Amino acid sequence: MEIIVISLGGSLVVPEEIDIEFLKSFKALILEHVAQGKKFVIITGGGKTCRKYNEAASAISKLSNYDLDWLGIYSTRFNAEFLHLIFGEEYTEKEIIINPTLPINFTKPIIIGAGWEPGSSTDLDTILIARNLGARKIINLSNTDYVYDSDPKINPNAKKIEKISWSEYRKLIPKDWTSGLNTPFDPIASKMAEEKGIEVIIMNGKPIDNLAKCLNGEKFLGTVIS
Repeated sequence: MEIIVISLGGSLVVPEEIDIEFLKSFKALILEHVAQGKKFVIITGGGKTCRKYNEAASAISKLSNYDLDWLGIYSTRFNAEFLHLIFGEEYTEKEIIINPTLPINFTKPIIIGAGWEPGSSTDLDTILIARNLGARKIINLSNTDYVYDSDPKINPNAKKIEKISWSEYRKLIPKDWTSGLNTPFDPIASKMAEEKGIEVIIMNGKPIDNLAKCLNGEKFLGTVIS
């Protein structure tokens, strides 16, 4: 039985408005592979929803990172409930995974998960679930094509990286986690992934054909961190 762990960025679910066309194609692709006997754990991020609430709350009141983390966590849980409804109870476990350290039992082919506790992003939850299941690879889907050697939004000459070690990747990102931190994979999760020998693929979820190639074991566009 092949278990595939996917971190689905909130930037794909709700970039500005809910991306119905992407979600239709994502659902169809996942169910195509379910029909082949594969099982999936899909962890949802908060994305723009999280950032909008954090920015609004911070503009009104002085809040701690702990408070902002909780806002982010609840936005991931809302997205998870939304995804759970999209796939339906025919395919998904009834309960959404909140605590990734508890035993995980598959009675349906898809499990949906969300944020757990303050101090990190859903990236760490994904690593914890992979460790829990003995999975050695995670597909991290967002609106980012690759990991770059610098921020391509700031540096037009930033170079894409197709393969990189965890030690080199961690030199490119901040050492500490802060709520709303926008990196391809967060610092705490990256440290644990390196310690546990878990490979993470960073890739854009669009076009959906790119994810299809990855799931089929074909050459795809993205960065492999190992």
